[in-house]
Amino acid sequence: MYRVLLVDDHPVVVAACRWLLSEAGIGELSEAHDAESAYEAFVRERPDAAVVDLRLQSQELGGIGLIQRMRSHDPGARILVFSMLADPRIVRSAIDAGASGYLLKDAPPHELPKALDQIRSGGTYLDPQLAKRIALLRKEADGTAATALTQRERQALALLGQAKSYQAIADQLGISYKTVINLTYRLRQKLGARSLPDLVRLAVEMSRPSL
Repeated sequence: MYRVLLVDDHPVVVAACRWLLSEAGIGELSEAHDAESAYEAFVRERPDAAVVDLRLQSQELGGIGLIQRMRSHDPGARILVFSMLADPRIVRSAIDAGASGYLLKDAPPHELPKALDQIRSGGTYLDPQLAKRIALLRKEADGTAATALTQRERQALALLGQAKSYQAIADQLGISYKTVINLTYRLRQKLGARSLPDLVRLAVEMSRPSL
């Protein structure tokens, strides 16, 4: 048994969620109908997990701001988005804001308790079809970023993908070690890599031929 906060401004949806979760034996349920009261309830009640709709009180994506506030207050917050919005860009934004999972409202009823239990236990949940759309979106973004690279940056990126050291890259391209460091920094900025290993991973992925 654990505590769940339901955040949705549609009474019928809230009632349906309550019934589904109660039938599944999932603990104590509370509810909120707008972002402000939801945040207050989250701080006050400290639920084990929250189920959040993205459309709240006529705000198209008000739930994203709420998720950010929840995660800012509690970095370990477990939040499941429950929404009709299937645009992969919106899904990605919700995940980037701190959501642990994303479930569409037209999913089979048994998926709600399954998804909630999964994220509450420390895992993540994402509908396989949504996952494919997000992966495609990332691939398109990577391709767009790659076209913005200079010839020298593309050369350095290719060598990074071959696990070449900074000195080996400098020697092969006929440039200084410091220039390689600067190129690597620019590549990380342009491609959104969080670290050098992340940049190398991206370099390897981008070098693979498309299927």
